[in-house]
Amino acid sequence: QLQLTESGGGLVQPGDSATLTCVGTGRTFRGYAMAWFRQAPGLEREFVAAITGSSRESYYSDSARGRFTISRDNTKNTLYLEMNSLKPEDTAIYYCGARNYYTSGTWPGADYWGQGTQVTVSA
Repeated sequence: QLQLTESGGGLVQPGDSATLTCVGTGRTFRGYAMAWFRQAPGLEREFVAAITGSSRESYYSDSARGRFTISRDNTKNTLYLEMNSLKPEDTAIYYCGARNYYTSGTWPGADYWGQGTQVTVSA
C-alpha cells in the first residue's frame, strides 16, 4: 500500500506562486507514475499534470501548461507541483495520485490518493 501526503496549500494572492509537495511512503516511490489532480467547489475532480517514475516524461492539462511544473525527487520520495501566475480559478483542493503505469494524456483517475491540500487564490 502506498500512502501519499500532500502539503503546501494555503491562501495566496492572484499572480503569486506556490509549490505543493506530496510525500509517498510504504512502497517504492520511483516505481509509480505520479499525477496531480484538483477539485474546485461544486465541480468534479480534474487532472492537472502527470510524470513518469523516471521524470523522463510529463504531461499537462491545458489549464496547467505553461504555468505549472510537475517534478519529483525519488531520493526523497517526493512529488512537487510548482504553480506560477496563480488565478482565482485555480482555487481548489489539490490531490496527488499514483499509478503503476504512465500514460501520456489526461488521467481519468489514480490507484492511490492523498488526502488533499487546499489552495485558495484570492485578493
